Amino acid sequence: MDTNMKLMYDLPQKDEEAFLAAAQTDEKRMYCLPYDIEDTEFVKGFMLFTDKAIYKLLNGKLLFRYPYLGMSDFTNEIMYGSVGFYAKRNGNTELLCRFISGRNLPRYSVVARGCEALAAAAANKTEPPEPLTSGEPERYCPKCGRPYLLHTKICPFCRNNKDVYKKLWNMTRGLHFMMMVPLITAIISMIIRFSLPFVQRTAINDYILNDGRADNYLLHFSVIIAAIVMLDIAQRAINVLQGRISAISGNRFVRTLRALLFEKIETLSMNSISAKTTGDLMGRINNDVGVVQNFMTNLLPTYFGQLFSFILALCLLLWLNPLMCLFVFIPLPIAIFAIAKFRSSMQRRNMHSWLLGQRTNHLLQDVLNGVRVVKSYGNEQKAIDDFEKTTNDQAIIDEENGKLFDTVFPILGYIVRFGSYLILLYGNLMLFGGSMDVGTLNQFNSYANIIYEPLMQITQIPRNISNFFTSLSKIFEILEEEPDVRDIDFPQNIEIKGNVEIKNVTFGYETYDPVLKNINLSVKAGEMVGLVGHSGCGKTTLINLIMRLYEVNAGAIEIDGVNIKDISQNSLRTQIGVVLQETHLFSGSVRDNIRYSNPHATNAEVIAAAKAANAHDFIVNLPEGYNTMVGEKGFSLSGGERQRVAIARALIHNPKILILDEATAALDTETEKLIQDAINRLAVGRTTFAIAHRLSTLRNADKILVLDHGNVVEFGTHKQLLDKRGYYFKLVMAQKRAAEDGRSLDD
Repeated sequence: MDTNMKLMYDLPQKDEEAFLAAAQTDEKRMYCLPYDIEDTEFVKGFMLFTDKAIYKLLNGKLLFRYPYLGMSDFTNEIMYGSVGFYAKRNGNTELLCRFISGRNLPRYSVVARGCEALAAAAANKTEPPEPLTSGEPERYCPKCGRPYLLHTKICPFCRNNKDVYKKLWNMTRGLHFMMMVPLITAIISMIIRFSLPFVQRTAINDYILNDGRADNYLLHFSVIIAAIVMLDIAQRAINVLQGRISAISGNRFVRTLRALLFEKIETLSMNSISAKTTGDLMGRINNDVGVVQNFMTNLLPTYFGQLFSFILALCLLLWLNPLMCLFVFIPLPIAIFAIAKFRSSMQRRNMHSWLLGQRTNHLLQDVLNGVRVVKSYGNEQKAIDDFEKTTNDQAIIDEENGKLFDTVFPILGYIVRFGSYLILLYGNLMLFGGSMDVGTLNQFNSYANIIYEPLMQITQIPRNISNFFTSLSKIFEILEEEPDVRDIDFPQNIEIKGNVEIKNVTFGYETYDPVLKNINLSVKAGEMVGLVGHSGCGKTTLINLIMRLYEVNAGAIEIDGVNIKDISQNSLRTQIGVVLQETHLFSGSVRDNIRYSNPHATNAEVIAAAKAANAHDFIVNLPEGYNTMVGEKGFSLSGGERQRVAIARALIHNPKILILDEATAALDTETEKLIQDAINRLAVGRTTFAIAHRLSTLRNADKILVLDHGNVVEFGTHKQLLDKRGYYFKLVMAQKRAAEDGRSLDD
């Protein structure tokens, strides 16, 4: 099935007739999209785009036909609750249609680019281009129209449960034998359990109630008692074996599933990861995997054994007394009907509880990660109140669920077991009438009790399956997510020299809202390029594209003449060094953090890198020198110290391309000079892209690229741009005045 974005809808019959009546015979249909707002009314209209004109159709009427000649500037404007599709027509901006924002916004964004090309062709009297296609997959389920889960093709409402179970089974292929053993032992245990009532019947009828006392009575009775004891011991031994194997298979299952999840998370693109919180991902790796593991290794064998016991007990009960067997099932239709009615509510409540649990995890993660900020602003009580409110909300829904479940399920259990009273009544009547003996009645009751266990589980199975499926779905949301950035089938592993070409690059985190527009840049190996502009102009986005953390929407980025899409991500990023403003250090020693980018570096290389980064002097004065533990995120070090460790980490990596993202921002003058000196040494002989907070630090850059609202407005050396007295000159002067006033430009 074609999963690309749908840009050609079928017209209703009346609209089709209206179009054919107005269209020229040689017009070619390019795009057809719905719109749903006309004036203040909700409607079902269509915009049809041919190679010659735009048609607006509603309920069999042609509202307008606009030729492309004289049209330009096709745009989408997001308004309150809706989106307007606009174009300039004969110099005046005109609203072409309105639609509810959501699924159609990306479609109209693609069509807007297509209309620009068609209008240009009309103006230049050239052949119209072929229809554009969007590589972006469809975000909405074709069956129910609801949105897919983010970055997946999963519709939680249309998903086939059997497919999910099949995927889980295939995923654990190497554990099938170990996971089958508990099922087999459960069957053996049930067979032994069914043997016990038969032996007990013999003991009661032939020995306990036998007044005649057969020959060798004590010997035979002792053998029967010994058989009962041995069967009980065998059953318990099998249960122990089942438990031990379940523990082994369960731990291996958890290890396998967590490894798969973590590996998948590591391969996801930044676009995917940034849409999730750390607490959410940790919850899926820990909590959800635990729920799935408990079901697969503990509950599933139990349910399987109970299913086997139900079938066997049913056969035996029918053999012993079909009428009494019927009493077991008389209440079942009522219980099954009640469970069916309660099931959807139970799933909603379980999902609600899961979401509240995730919200608690998110809040806990945010507060613990930002505890310095919390304390800095004296907001400890607010954090406590927020956490108490969140946990209270979770406790309330869990309490409500618990009270409801613990009320409903016992009632259902009573209904299910009501047949035992009928069996007791009828069985004793038969016993008093002489048509049934005590041993047979005991055997029947034993088998009835066995069959009641799986029947009683009917009230718990839906709840456990609902919890299992909720957690399993959350796991598969990660495992089935498609990364935006993927290697081609046979990527190249090249040795980078450092020539970078950015050709007509356009990019937006949402394709309909570009952050960078038609960027062109040529950088030779060893050159340093500064990137400047106000916050939000696209500087960091551009270096993220160079590192291929995101995929460009249009255009190409080439390194040494090779499109980075053709280079393996590992080959690309292992030859790029990054020093960011917000330096992240991992828990461990200073030595481990410097050696993070090159785990096999020697101690001498670590020290040399630290000296080059002006970090050696402060490191040797730490309590344990290079072995000093830096604490979580390195907060036991100052900002300047963390930055110098990060520079040492980049130096020991020996990258061919260097990325500096405001590496000297928010530091005192003395520390900034130390770091700037280290950066200057680091940048020698490397292609460097530097985003600078202080523009004066870029005076030695070979070229400076000035961005404004995603567009390149100036490009040249520091002196050339100052002499031009344009955008860059204004930025420098504004920062100079701010420095003279004792404040930063951002103030």
